[in-house]
Amino acid sequence: MSTLDHIDLAILRALQKNARLTTKEVAAQVNLSSTPVFERIKRMEREGIIKQYVAIVDASKLNRGFTVFTSVKLRHCTLEAAREFINCVEKLPEVTECYNISGANDYLLKVNVVDMKSYQYFVLGILGTLACVGHIESSFVMEDIKHEYSVVLN
Repeated sequence: MSTLDHIDLAILRALQKNARLTTKEVAAQVNLSSTPVFERIKRMEREGIIKQYVAIVDASKLNRGFTVFTSVKLRHCTLEAAREFINCVEKLPEVTECYNISGANDYLLKVNVVDMKSYQYFVLGILGTLACVGHIESSFVMEDIKHEYSVVLN
């Protein structure tokens, strides 16, 4: 993997603000011609620095604005239990983020559903039925204060 120079970082800053910019528009922002900017972007995509381009939607406008951070502790801390849990979570559309964490719990999930009743079903009817799950703890989001997707680039 190559190192990123100040131009690569400027390109990434521009794309993090607006991924719909054309190569020409990015080139104008970083004071370079389109061809080298295009090549740099393609290299960063190949190297996995740029993972994907997405549209950020407002979950509340899609009736999925009930957000819960769900901490999960596995019944047994084994590779088999972890695989079972991960395989299940990857298939659950309600789970928008999943992190393997250290501390009292093993995983932290960000769950977006319609309402409390939907979340209750998610816990009792789906997550709670997994044999590998030992403990579930929920923290309900009352207000979304800061929601950033960009990575700070110095």
